[in-house]
Amino acid sequence: MPARPSASRRTVLRGAAVAPVAGLGLAACSAPDGGGAADAKPTAPVDLGAENEVAQGGAKLYRDRNVVVGRDKSGALKAYSTICTHAGCPINKLQGTTLVCPCHGSQFDALTGKVVQAPATEPLTELPVKTANGRIIVGPGT
Repeated sequence: MPARPSASRRTVLRGAAVAPVAGLGLAACSAPDGGGAADAKPTAPVDLGAENEVAQGGAKLYRDRNVVVGRDKSGALKAYSTICTHAGCPINKLQGTTLVCPCHGSQFDALTGKVVQAPATEPLTELPVKTANGRIIVGPGT
């Protein structure tokens, strides 16, 4: 019958198994290149869809594009990157007009880009937005 490892050896092995898991959690909140925020801006104009998808006083999250578009009470559109300014995580949850980051719980106003709950301290990056032929277009040249 094989000998059981000593209690101190079991502790060391248990600690070694935990270390890689913690590292994965940090990697999920880091930018793909390992530095700074993930790519926060489209590099070309992007058609997000029909203009009527964003209600007056409301917002729509475009998860696959890392963009949120809000329409204020006057009807004006604003667009923001949904890459969290705290740790570069993509924000994937919109509750009403509040964006909630899954990594550390930062919250942002989707109509203004402003931080409404820390740990983030910087607002979201505003993106150029326009409508053309009833479509929402975000990105450079708009």
